[in-house]
Amino acid sequence: MNPNTPLSPRPLHHLSDIRHRVLSTRQLREHGVTGSVTAERCRPGGPWQQLLPGVFLLRTGPATSEERLHAALMYTVPRDRVPRQPGPVADRDTPPAPYGQAMITGPAALALHRFTSVPSLLSLEHIDVLVPRTRRLRATGFVRLVRAHTVPRPKLVTGLPVAPAARAVADTVARLTDPQAVRRLLAEAVRGGHCEPSALVRELSRARLLSRPHVVDAVDALLAEGRSFAEGRLYDMVREHALPAPLWNVDLRLPGGPCLGSVDAYWPDHGVAVEIDVRAARQDGEVPWSEPSRKREYLDRLGIALIRLTPRKLRDDTALEQQAAVVRTALVASADHGPTSYVVVLPR
Repeated sequence: MNPNTPLSPRPLHHLSDIRHRVLSTRQLREHGVTGSVTAERCRPGGPWQQLLPGVFLLRTGPATSEERLHAALMYTVPRDRVPRQPGPVADRDTPPAPYGQAMITGPAALALHRFTSVPSLLSLEHIDVLVPRTRRLRATGFVRLVRAHTVPRPKLVTGLPVAPAARAVADTVARLTDPQAVRRLLAEAVRGGHCEPSALVRELSRARLLSRPHVVDAVDALLAEGRSFAEGRLYDMVREHALPAPLWNVDLRLPGGPCLGSVDAYWPDHGVAVEIDVRAARQDGEVPWSEPSRKREYLDRLGIALIRLTPRKLRDDTALEQQAAVVRTALVASADHGPTSYVVVLPR
């Protein structure tokens, strides 16, 4: 047999396509290539090379980052299953599933999400692949496995299934010990618009990373930064949308009684208060946090309407206009309510 001899009735063609350059043992057999022929072609000096157990690159030279990513996913495909070639995708956020439930995560996923605080794909020693915990696989070569009880819905990036940014950040943070690196990564995730703080903290909590002091410090710094940004946007909202000037940053207290809590803006003549809530980022979105709920109910009984705003609701001009309308509606509606209970207002 020479290099020009046809291998089978289904020849290996379109070698410019990564999915045809990287094939599994079973795919090669589907093309009529036996194991002995594959071994012969992967000998030193041969035209092919083995990247991972059961995964081959049909050319010589170093594998590209795209080929390594494809090979890493190919390695996770069960041996009795042939990865199907994905057809046209109508929704870029709904990836095909040629690799089952496996997806790229960790630093490789963040590089695909265009994070700048992680190394480039070419310089990564390992590629993390997220798989169900029930899969019986071993880490090998440049593939590092991340197991999960429940796998998230992947995103399609450059034709590959990739873990959502928040999950990829958590899987990356799990291996980081440098506090500055953790802080930079979390900051880029939120500042770059890759994910919301609530989703990010939820994933860190799920991975049980909030027990690590350097991770908790980074989260606290991130939430403090989010509060500072949101306070500035709240000032802008009052000024740009011509709302009445409130009392800023005050504590509300019953005369001779307990403190009712702090609010970021309060209109005493209308009985309307605004509170910036960054604490929601530490809670699961499906479970109400008891303290804010009690605070809202207590103030409501006193005739004070509490509007809780998150940094997300103040992020852009459209959201700012919507929240200004909410506050203005509450101020106007206050005329229909009875008199507000007398409360003492103190500087925070």
